[in-house]
Amino acid sequence: MPILSVFLGIVIRMYHADHDPAHFHVQYGEHEAIYSILDGQQIAGKLPPRVDKIVKEWWKIRKKDLLRAWKQAKNYKTPSRIKPLD
Repeated sequence: MPILSVFLGIVIRMYHADHDPAHFHVQYGEHEAIYSILDGQQIAGKLPPRVDKIVKEWWKIRKKDLLRAWKQAKNYKTPSRIKPLD
């Protein structure tokens, strides 16, 4: 599963040709979660509250980049890397 971004110990990934709805996977240590690209809500899993807040802040800034990466992955292309949270 390609890595899209890494920051503050948070790893953002996306599977090639994954199922809808558009989403991204987050790993932080032993914690994992899945977030919707369209609304930034957590779909599955659980992260510590502080990490959840950071991921949602990053999502707000990078939503367009995530949608582009989703389209690339759906077409079996390697999604472009996305800038970390500044």
